[in-house]
Amino acid sequence: MDDPLIGALLDGRYRVEQRIAVGGMSTVYRGTDLRLDRVVALKVMHPSLAGDPGFTERFIREAKAVARLAHPNVVNVLDQGADGRAVFMAMEYVPGRTLRDVLIDRGALSVRAALDVVEPVLAALGAAHRAGLVHRDVKPENVLITDGGLVKVADFGLVRLLSGADTSVTSSTGPLLGSVSYLAPEQISQDAPTDQRVDVYASGILLYETLTGTKPHTGENPAQVMYRHLHEDVPPPSATAPAVGPELDAIVAAATARDPQARPWDAVELLAALQRARRSLSPAQLDAEPPASTRPSPQFPTGEATAVVDRPTERTSVLDLPPDLLLPPPRPVQDPPPASGRAGRRAPGRSRKPLVWSAIGLAALLLIGGVTYTLSSAVYATVPSVLGQSRQQAVATLDGRDLQGAFSEQFSETVPAGQVISTDPGVGARVRKSDTVRVVLSKGPEQVAVPLLAGRTLADARKALGDARLAPGAVTEVFDDTVPKGSVISSSPAAGGGLRPNSPVALTVSKGQTPVPNVVGMTKDQATKALTDAGFRVEASGLNLFGTGKVVAQTPTAGQTRPQGAVVTITFGLF
Repeated sequence: MDDPLIGALLDGRYRVEQRIAVGGMSTVYRGTDLRLDRVVALKVMHPSLAGDPGFTERFIREAKAVARLAHPNVVNVLDQGADGRAVFMAMEYVPGRTLRDVLIDRGALSVRAALDVVEPVLAALGAAHRAGLVHRDVKPENVLITDGGLVKVADFGLVRLLSGADTSVTSSTGPLLGSVSYLAPEQISQDAPTDQRVDVYASGILLYETLTGTKPHTGENPAQVMYRHLHEDVPPPSATAPAVGPELDAIVAAATARDPQARPWDAVELLAALQRARRSLSPAQLDAEPPASTRPSPQFPTGEATAVVDRPTERTSVLDLPPDLLLPPPRPVQDPPPASGRAGRRAPGRSRKPLVWSAIGLAALLLIGGVTYTLSSAVYATVPSVLGQSRQQAVATLDGRDLQGAFSEQFSETVPAGQVISTDPGVGARVRKSDTVRVVLSKGPEQVAVPLLAGRTLADARKALGDARLAPGAVTEVFDDTVPKGSVISSSPAAGGGLRPNSPVALTVSKGQTPVPNVVGMTKDQATKALTDAGFRVEASGLNLFGTGKVVAQTPTAGQTRPQGAVVTITFGLF
């Protein structure tokens, strides 16, 4: 179909040249920035949504939010504007393919290749989380891989500020926005505000899909998929791809836990877990090829294409949730067996003994399973996420799982003082309730006191700064009558001030007393000004006291040093 925007000039600057992809809220084009003569990606909101103030505000918020992120794995936003009904965003153009294209072509990836893709995604999401942003639409279609292998996360179209009050997506009555295969249970149930852990859940699904080539939850329609997110755990990847080890099974299970409290706190913690798992795997485990049969399968039939190419991609959707989605499915009604003879009569030749023994065996298995589960629940517990919580909150969270915490403190540049940095064992780990969970609290950024440097030589002052884990900063030299030449007069910050380790400290060093300037040959006015500007007082002597002659002598002589305010006597000649 003809696209009316092809060839158009947006805002008098951006020429639309080629359509790249179509999504649920916008269309992406390749274009040229005529002002800077560079290729850009132009994301234009669908006209049907541009008239909705809510969607327009969300679109503009995406541009502002992503513009705050300076990260190599995030697609940069360059500009945002409107031209008539075309609300658009100019972004960095990333030549290459989406992760969805790679999965369609190759199926499941090796563990090393999967980690090489997912780790940069988590790095980008971690930067967003630490900046107070949640992506909320993490999926393979939004992961771009350049021709050089660089991974970038795109389309922060559903981004939300953690500190904001975006209730349009968290109320129990509002429509649901997102891609159903990657929605966290709390996004579907809409019974509480969401946070960065919805990105952690989607990243766990993403990791599962790269390792197995398939989505964990499929169905004939979106409602079935969402129901499975609510009521079924994500299976371990090793069930589909046996080359995947238990370390990654555990990470996927923790990231996709239906209880948000059981997931890693944010993408930074999930990334750290993946990196630890990578270090524990051998080269053979990392490079083991997945089964050839692990090819992506369609999640549910749809006639809506999301890209220009004919690929079974999944679009971001606006969904009205069915009211009974949270309820268990109705049990099938079974027809009674046909009557045969009089009521209660057994069919001839058939015995009830096999049925009795089967019932007894089933009851025994259920009893053993129930006892085992009860004993296991009484002895073991899953470590919940307490990252970002205060000590009091962490104690309450652990106590809710019958766990005890052993608290310690360490400095942190990123986590505010008093909040939890990490736990050992990590989130999602299965531990005995009698064991202690080691919890590390932040003491905030480390502060180093500036030592007393005044009166020390410059060399001694520099050594003292090194011993205090600080760095010598800029050195300024000034004349001083009280501090010997080459010694420190003062520091900035002053002694006792707090700085982070390796911060520079500026020093002011004495040049000693002031040298007397040479004024011989000057007139009285010239000599007086030169000496006064240098900080000296002037006394005149000689035959010509009215300034018509020139200075023929001075005491002290030029070049000698004297304290500020000392008297310099100048002698005039007749002419």
